[in-house]
Amino acid sequence: MINIKEDEKLNPLNHSCAHLLAQAVKHLWKDAKFWVGPVINEGFYYDIDLGDITLTEEDLPKIEREMKKISKDGKRIIRHEISKEEALEMFKEDPYKLDLIQNMDENDTVISCYSQGDFTDLCRGPHVDTVKQLKYFKLLKVSGAYWKGDSSNKMLQRIYGICFETEEDLNNHLYLLEEAKKRDHKKLGKELDLFMMSEYGPGFPFFLNNGMILRNQLENFWYEEHTKEGYEFIKTPIMLNKELWELSGHWFNYRENMYVSEIDEKTFAIKPMNCPGGMLVYKNTLHSYKDLPLRIGELGQVHRHEASGALNGLFRVRTFTQDDAHIFMREDQIESEVVRLINFIDRMYGMFGLTYDIELSTRPLDKYIGSIEIWDKSEKALEEACHKAGHDCKINPGDGAFYGPKLDFHIKDSLGRVWQCGTIQLDMNLPERFDLTYIDADGDKKRTVMLHRVIYGSIERFIGILIEHYAGAFPLWLAPVQINVIPVNNEYHLEYAKEVYEILSKNNFRVKMDDRNEKLGYKMRESQTKKIPFTLILGDKEKEDKTVSFRRHGETSTETISIEAFENVIKEMIAEKK
Repeated sequence: MINIKEDEKLNPLNHSCAHLLAQAVKHLWKDAKFWVGPVINEGFYYDIDLGDITLTEEDLPKIEREMKKISKDGKRIIRHEISKEEALEMFKEDPYKLDLIQNMDENDTVISCYSQGDFTDLCRGPHVDTVKQLKYFKLLKVSGAYWKGDSSNKMLQRIYGICFETEEDLNNHLYLLEEAKKRDHKKLGKELDLFMMSEYGPGFPFFLNNGMILRNQLENFWYEEHTKEGYEFIKTPIMLNKELWELSGHWFNYRENMYVSEIDEKTFAIKPMNCPGGMLVYKNTLHSYKDLPLRIGELGQVHRHEASGALNGLFRVRTFTQDDAHIFMREDQIESEVVRLINFIDRMYGMFGLTYDIELSTRPLDKYIGSIEIWDKSEKALEEACHKAGHDCKINPGDGAFYGPKLDFHIKDSLGRVWQCGTIQLDMNLPERFDLTYIDADGDKKRTVMLHRVIYGSIERFIGILIEHYAGAFPLWLAPVQINVIPVNNEYHLEYAKEVYEILSKNNFRVKMDDRNEKLGYKMRESQTKKIPFTLILGDKEKEDKTVSFRRHGETSTETISIEAFENVIKEMIAEKK
């Protein structure tokens, strides 16, 4: 899906449509007062105070009709520049606008506002020329939002919407939104028995049997591919002493997100990141320059305190497993290792049909450790390695980790939605804090450089993404149930169905047999609903010829082949991860 906020044409169009929304609301409810109405990645919204009136989804068509009426009127959108005193007088009846004006930068002696007919709003712009250009819009939902995002303030009403240049673009977008609803991983996770949540552990997901099969396949694939790349594997403790987190800098930079406990009158913290444990493993033995690069992987469970309002299925949880790896190397190996990593990540994502873009996130303005000189050197090294791997990278200023710059991988799913998953973080700072060294060829101690990296990012979140990417219809190698065996009539075909079931099970295929006394059509439909890749239908002819008739998920045609040929089809698809 397109990022409205970053699109040069759609940004001002949606900004103007937010004003159109506010004007329509003012026509319908003359006492309405307005806070802010920004453009966001998904369109726009406006926060509104309607007093005792509470809007519902049923009110949105009425507001849309008024917006269309204003749009047809075709008033020009005119920019005005006024003084702060004039602005205070103009918006004296609206406490929210007064707050905005009074909190503006002291250097802002001139304030801009935009007028369209009988409506004027504070705004920096830019906007389109006339409301007549705002034809193809849709109000999407209404929700509550605290003024300034502070729960101690009044609850305002937030109306979300989106606007496009053409009716076709709007309809395409609305189709994708509907498709995204069908693919909601929370809905499919329940329907396919993948995971559950409980009020006894908000943000702590429970994986069910089908979800564990899917998860284990992803982990096995991860281990197989990392073994090919020369990684070693470790497991570090889930709780470590506060002193370690002080040494790493997490205690001072990340304390508010950490869970702590007392053990033997000492403070311990459950790890929010795997890195410090990985560095203790490195320090456990001496290392020669010949040992490097040393690639150490860990599927490490971490805990981070997230605000309850931010929790969202598997996308935002309080405990998750990072597919972490730490690569310890010499400074002259940085470029080659980053290039190798980018190619590795490319291969991993390609297996799932995921494309991606790369962002280079640079030094934060505050809350960072290490010298600016080291940061500049690290940022340059990542950028050059990215180009050498054949990729461009967009600069994302100030969004680096507190210990170093990073390359972030934004994957694109089957609906065109973008997710930040993989990352490569170059760290020349924590090796200083932990005194990580190796013995060089001349026998001297040298400072080790390290990379932090993930590919899935979080296994839980990656599973949520895959559920929506595949709409729950996983490729054969990932599917919790690969084959569903259905006898046409239990009285005549059950024994043969059991025979086929045993043959397939012995080949380690994940097979289910549906021998319930239900109609064949019902069982076939349910097999499709459960998104099982292959459904076998076994009747008189199959029993007599020792064959199987099968239907692939999403198809209506049936093929009939020998059991051996069917096994070969399945084996090939699994081996090639088709």
